[in-house]
Amino acid sequence: MTKIEQIEIPLSKLKLSLMLAGSIAFVALGAWFIMKPKEISMQGVHASPVQIFIVGIVSILFFGLCTTFIFKKIIDNTPGLVINNNGINDNSGGTSVGLILWKDIKEIKELTVANQNFIMIIVNNPDEYINKENSFIKRKTMEINYKTYQSPISISANGLKCNFDELYKIIVDAFKANNTPQVEV
Repeated sequence: MTKIEQIEIPLSKLKLSLMLAGSIAFVALGAWFIMKPKEISMQGVHASPVQIFIVGIVSILFFGLCTTFIFKKIIDNTPGLVINNNGINDNSGGTSVGLILWKDIKEIKELTVANQNFIMIIVNNPDEYINKENSFIKRKTMEINYKTYQSPISISANGLKCNFDELYKIIVDAFKANNTPQVEV
């Protein structure tokens, strides 16, 4: 196995703070939808008060959950990603899985969903990674990702101090270095 230098990519407190502000804004918007559905409906919005109320509830639930995950990351001082000879230790987002061993990774793919870029880590043992997750919500998210994108593990640069292209290159280069057979002389 090729020895690679350990790479640590910190969480970006600035990016996370901006995401937190956006999530809080959507929670507030959801609350407004719940409190004033009739008034909003009469302002030219082509939706019934019941539809507006339901959108408000969904917005509060979804973005409230996002707010919780983002806040936890803002106060987290551990690196977002650590790449070394063992594998990729993922602490970058709400559904981070921890250590992904090189021996478990069979492929790394780029994926774009709704203008968001993700790195999909295709593993030999997806059920093992799904089942070790204790949180019901995270486990269900991983199951949906697996059924939809062939992997329960996705990594985004959204909360990291690097951009997507840099992150993808770092991960692919480390994967290649750890999967290149070494010839002994």
